[in-house]
This record gives sequence, C-alpha cells and structure tokens, in this order.
Amino acid sequence: MPDLLALEPTRRLMQPAPIAPAHLSTVALEKFYRKGDHKIPVLRGVEISIRRGEFLSIVGQSGSGKSTLLHVMGLLDSPSVGEVLLDGDRIDDLPQTTRDELRNRVFGFVFQFYHLLPELSVLENVLTPLMIRHSMLGYWKRRREFKAQAEEILEKVGLTHRLKHKPNELSGGEMQRAAIARSLVAKPEILLADEPTGNLDAGTGQEILGLLRNLNEQEGLTIVMVTHDENLARSAHRLVRLTEGRLEVLSDAA
Repeated sequence: MPDLLALEPTRRLMQPAPIAPAHLSTVALEKFYRKGDHKIPVLRGVEISIRRGEFLSIVGQSGSGKSTLLHVMGLLDSPSVGEVLLDGDRIDDLPQTTRDELRNRVFGFVFQFYHLLPELSVLENVLTPLMIRHSMLGYWKRRREFKAQAEEILEKVGLTHRLKHKPNELSGGEMQRAAIARSLVAKPEILLADEPTGNLDAGTGQEILGLLRNLNEQEGLTIVMVTHDENLARSAHRLVRLTEGRLEVLSDAA
C-alpha cells in the first residue's frame, strides 16, 4: 500500500493553480432611468470580465449602452441592479468617499471631449489629478517629484515640446494626447477610454490608437475602450458588442 504521506507533496504539485479573479468585471448589471411612471432600460443583465493587462473594445451603435457601461464600471455612475467587481471584490456599493478614492487611484479616464482647463498649460493640466489627490501642503512638498512624473508621462505621449502651451494652441490630436497624459499621471491600473478618437480625423485617430496600444503592451495597462468604429475596435485583444443594452457578441478582435 502506498505511503500517503510520501505522496502528499506530489499530490499538491499536481493540483492546478488557482485561477486569479478578473481584474474588472460586472455581474448581472442593469441600469435604467425613470421618466415619470416609465422605466427606461439602458443596460440589461450585462456580464463582462476583463483580465489584467487586457485591451478590450466595446462596440455598439449610439444608444446601445456602451458609454453607460463604461461609466458604471469606472464608478462614475451606479448600477440599478447587479455588481461591479475589482479583483474579485465588489466596489459599486462602497461608501462614496471610498469610491471617490478608487476613481482617483485605480481608474484613469479619457473621453471624446478633452476637458482640458483652458487657463492652464499642458503641464499644469496633467498635474491636476495629483493636486486633487494630495493636500495642498502634501502636493507642495512633493511638487518637484510630481513635475518630473508629469514630464515623463508627457514624453511618453510625445508632448515634451508643448509643456507650456495652452489647450487653444494645440491640435485635436495633441489635446487628446494631453488628456491621456493627465489620465496616466496618477499611475492608474485601468484606463477607461470613451470614444477617444471620435473627435479626430482618421489619421490622428490611428495615432491615438497606436499610443493606447503601446501603453497596453509596454506598461501592461488594462484598457477598456468604447467606440462605434469596428475597424478601430479590432485593434484590441478582444471585442464585445452591445445591442440595446445586451451583450451580443464576445470574440477575439483579431
């Protein structure tokens, strides 16, 4: 009869490694709004799972719910039903202050419209998330470190020659690059991009997409991108299609 104690180390080695939870996921997610007595559904039972370091595209027609899904996943909005999970832990039901902290620490956001502050330079715009995260005294003590951090990010997005320029002195592509740099300066784990090329011409849009792909490949940044352009979407690792708030297709983008 075999010695069970002797076999135990081998048995442990043969067991499969535990599967890590998804980096970001949703469970039975619903979102609806009320207009008088009527309930207007936007998301209908969406379940989605994004791996750490994955670049996922969400495609769909206008009104399909893709931007709402992105906003709910990034805690900019709350689900009506269902859950949002970060590394297996529910986050949508946390206290408001904790959700605010997660938005500032874990998530970076890029939108179709750049939302740069017109009175600030490119460098100052990029520094704003760090100003928000830290107290005035804390920021002031570390201002040189933060400035170097912002300049490093601006170098990555190709804007070292525009540090002192105001937004109205930039092209559309440069403004989006500045917005991406601003979203990255606080070193988020997940970048949520809502139509990041929607306000740009085709050539500039491809440049921005190339920048996002480089960040994903070189930095291991998890990226979720919403777009109506399927050609752009297919540059991601995986593509999810939303139709009238429902997950219709889940496939490799390639």
